[in-house]
Amino acid sequence: MTIDRRTLVRGSGILLAVLFVAGLSATLEAQEPYQKPPQAILDVLNAPQTPQVSISPQQDLMILAEPPGYATIADHAQPMLRIAGLRIDPATNGRSRPRYYTSYTLKAIPGGRETVIDLPRAMKLSLPSWSPDGNRFAFTNTLSDGIELWVGERGGQIKRIDGVALNAAYGSTMQWMPDSSTLLIQRVVSGRGAPPEEAKVPIGPNVQETSGPSGPVRTYQDLLETAHDVALFDYYATGQLALVDVESGRVNNFGDPALFQTVNVSPDGEHILIVRVRKPYSYLYTHRSFPKSVEVWNRSAEMEYSLGRMALADTIPIGGVTTEKRSYGWIPTEPATLIWAEALDGGDPQAEADYRDSILTLAAPFDGTVGELVRTENRYRGMQWLDTGEAALVTEFERDRRWNRTFLVSAGSEPRLIWDLSSQDRYNHPGNPMSRTLENGERAVLTNGDWIFLEGDGSSPEGDYPFLHRLNLRTLETERLFQTARGSYETIISPADNSGTRWITRRESPSEPPNYMIRTVGANAGTIALTAFTDPTPELRRITKQLVRYKRDDGVDLSFTLYLPPDYEEGAILPTVVWAYPREFSDAGTAGQVSGSTERFTTIRGTSQLFFVLNGYALLDNATMPVIGDPMTMNDTFVDQIVMSAEAAIDKAVDMRVTDRNRVGVAGHSYGAFMTANLLAHSDLFRAGIARSGAYNRSLTPFGFQSEQRTFWEAPDIYFSLSPFMHADQINEPILLTHGEQDNNSGTFPVQSDRMYHALAGHGATARLVTLPLESHGYAARESVEHTLYEMMSWFERFVKDAQPINPGQN
Repeated sequence: MTIDRRTLVRGSGILLAVLFVAGLSATLEAQEPYQKPPQAILDVLNAPQTPQVSISPQQDLMILAEPPGYATIADHAQPMLRIAGLRIDPATNGRSRPRYYTSYTLKAIPGGRETVIDLPRAMKLSLPSWSPDGNRFAFTNTLSDGIELWVGERGGQIKRIDGVALNAAYGSTMQWMPDSSTLLIQRVVSGRGAPPEEAKVPIGPNVQETSGPSGPVRTYQDLLETAHDVALFDYYATGQLALVDVESGRVNNFGDPALFQTVNVSPDGEHILIVRVRKPYSYLYTHRSFPKSVEVWNRSAEMEYSLGRMALADTIPIGGVTTEKRSYGWIPTEPATLIWAEALDGGDPQAEADYRDSILTLAAPFDGTVGELVRTENRYRGMQWLDTGEAALVTEFERDRRWNRTFLVSAGSEPRLIWDLSSQDRYNHPGNPMSRTLENGERAVLTNGDWIFLEGDGSSPEGDYPFLHRLNLRTLETERLFQTARGSYETIISPADNSGTRWITRRESPSEPPNYMIRTVGANAGTIALTAFTDPTPELRRITKQLVRYKRDDGVDLSFTLYLPPDYEEGAILPTVVWAYPREFSDAGTAGQVSGSTERFTTIRGTSQLFFVLNGYALLDNATMPVIGDPMTMNDTFVDQIVMSAEAAIDKAVDMRVTDRNRVGVAGHSYGAFMTANLLAHSDLFRAGIARSGAYNRSLTPFGFQSEQRTFWEAPDIYFSLSPFMHADQINEPILLTHGEQDNNSGTFPVQSDRMYHALAGHGATARLVTLPLESHGYAARESVEHTLYEMMSWFERFVKDAQPINPGQN
């Protein structure tokens, strides 16, 4: 029997037709409504979330933004345009399904006085954007037919700016000018008329043609396909810049409408860096690669300087960069100095070159000589300016070794090496420089004399214990100011002032929910509580977890976090779930490093694998599956390495007298789904598998995947051997495939799961395909989340928990 899945997923409130395999043909169950997982899971799923925090530039106020519950499938069913790599809500002229908040509470720092901001009911709020002086904050409210602009005062008063419909479909929506009284916004073009209608009768075929230099074509989704798509992209993405006087509410248009990809005001507010997308567009690439013009405008919306007209970025080699100007922006500590990078090696990481990139600068009025700040031997990765403006930290990246080097760079001086280590070395990571907001609204690294401040994960063989250090840039001496104590987990969020002694932190422990505080370091060490959130799910405190370390047969160190069900009795042998995601490493030392922490407060949201613990399973969470080797050839041994890692994880859990070897399931999402299917195809370690939103046929991602640098035509045997689709005849364990029908992740087209299911059906495998209407790479609607959990629990209930021993008496 032949079944066209497209005919099965139509209809309101229906998930899909459920497909089973019987012999060599697929049979069809009656369509059913969305299902729910057990009540214990629902109780946790519906618990309130911790508010998001936004801190003012002066660190004297914070806004607690309350997130909503899950959106419904009806919310997801609203119209959505999928064009040029964007997802646009045509009703609001904004992004489809934006993250939003339902309320604001203004809290004083450090006193803790709270003001609940009086908002109209049923608002969908953005996170607030603070003015540079911290006296105001701007935010948006999304209605059913548009996006409003609102402004608040530090006292809690708010007002709507009348007559403004924001265009949030593309590029910057709003930003403060340095004067803190003016907003630069992008609004819907007035008088633009109705959206273009699609011709009822085609006027001809859609045609593409190529000729010229070669360039890899990634498997992008939501691309332009027709002339009507182009017309829609122009209609919704074209915006009108405007300046808003927030005191009077006056709105004045700024320049002509265009497709503004980037709008970036200079630190002195006198110039604006504009990136405009221009035609011709592409049917093979997203908007990020479209031709563009990069210009500087003055306050009269006149072009002062052009950084160039960039062509379609369609010839960039795998792992390479464009040969045109890139990473353009402003130096935050100077009034108006442009800075950008240019490749010196043709953008090709395979090319021999003494230097790969040049970092260039040009100051207003942009009629002088372009200056070179520094050249990097490896690919330029980023820059952070010190708040003094005297120097910057410049990081470069060596691709083949996965190596970072960071230099202190200042004009007229030789770069000074500060850090030199593997980008994957967690144990020796020096930390990330802490920044502050300058008076002009820009961000720069906080300094105190010769010192800068670094916050890091504090990774160690025992897990993560975040720290705060300070580094003397003159002597390179490092001093520890704070590190999380055993039994807790505390991260540095922001400086509480510019002294380097008072910091806003977020603290939690296995028994205490996350809360914010001010921590003073040094001679007057102490803490002041800012929030007092309570435990929304006390039942989860009965879950036990521990970090478990072990080795695989080749001596590589591995680890997983072991979660055991509430009130677990020591010695009980449990059905077990292995949840993992393979990662690539260039050496065994970094591959074996532990990540994560058992000292965190356990919360469970969405389709998390942690829900298995509430259903009576042991969970080997984030069981490490390192793939180690030379970046060009490491995938030659991908299958051997993940099988070896999986076997080591199971052996360890069995040795601990926790796991029943005959009742182990494996599961993963995205690349973890790819791993899951490979493990089932190339081993007999598991009773069943769950593969969510995966890619299974690598010939459908022929220009590379994950860290694979070779194309299909350069290494066809590898693409074949790593594709579970090519080994579907070897999968003899039950496998559940789930996929969002609107998956927009590069490489994981829904057809990947369709074709994998067809291959399994054709070979008589036991398989189930669940495709989720209106969902993307992750699943977000309440009904989809609940049903995915139902499917996961039901699948492993049948094929793992209730499985009969393969070898009676073996464990």
